[in-house]
Amino acid sequence: MNDALVIRNADQDDIPTIGWLAHQVWPAAYGHLIPEQQLSYMLDLFYNPASLEKQMDDWNHHFIIAEINLEEVGFASYSKLQNGHWKLHKLYVLPTVQGKGVGRALLDMVEEEVRTHNGAHLVLNVKKDNPAIRFYEAMGFRIERDEVIDIGQGYRMDDYVMGKDV
Repeated sequence: MNDALVIRNADQDDIPTIGWLAHQVWPAAYGHLIPEQQLSYMLDLFYNPASLEKQMDDWNHHFIIAEINLEEVGFASYSKLQNGHWKLHKLYVLPTVQGKGVGRALLDMVEEEVRTHNGAHLVLNVKKDNPAIRFYEAMGFRIERDEVIDIGQGYRMDDYVMGKDV
C-alpha cells in the first residue's frame, strides 16, 4: 500500500465517525446475510452514540481507527476479559479498501496491545455464514465453539467463537 496508513486510538470525539463507518460497512458486510430490518435494528443497538459511549466508558472497550491519508477507513474495538483472555469485539473496514491490509493492520495493533498487557489469548465472535471467517483463519484464529446470543426483538446471533494465542 503506497498510501499512508495510520492506526490511532479513538475517544469520545470519534463516536460519530465510528457510527458513520459502521453504517457504511454493515450493509456491504451483512446485507446478504441478515434481513434489512435486523440490520437496522443491530446498527441502532450497537452504534447509536449512547451505546458507543457505554461501550467505551462502562464496558472498557478500547477503540482504534484506521486512517489512510487522514481519511477514516476502518475501526476495531477490544477489551480485557479475564485469565489472560481478551476479546476483539469489532473489526470493520470500508469495502473500498478491503484487501489492502487495513484489517490486518488493525488486528496486528490489537494483538500487540494484548501482548503488551500480558494477554495470552484473543477471542472474537463471527456469524457462522460470514465470509470473514476465512480472513480470521488466515490470521491464525480457529473455531473454538458455537454461541447463540439473543439480542432482542426476536433476533439472535448464531456465531462461532474463534480464538488464537497471542
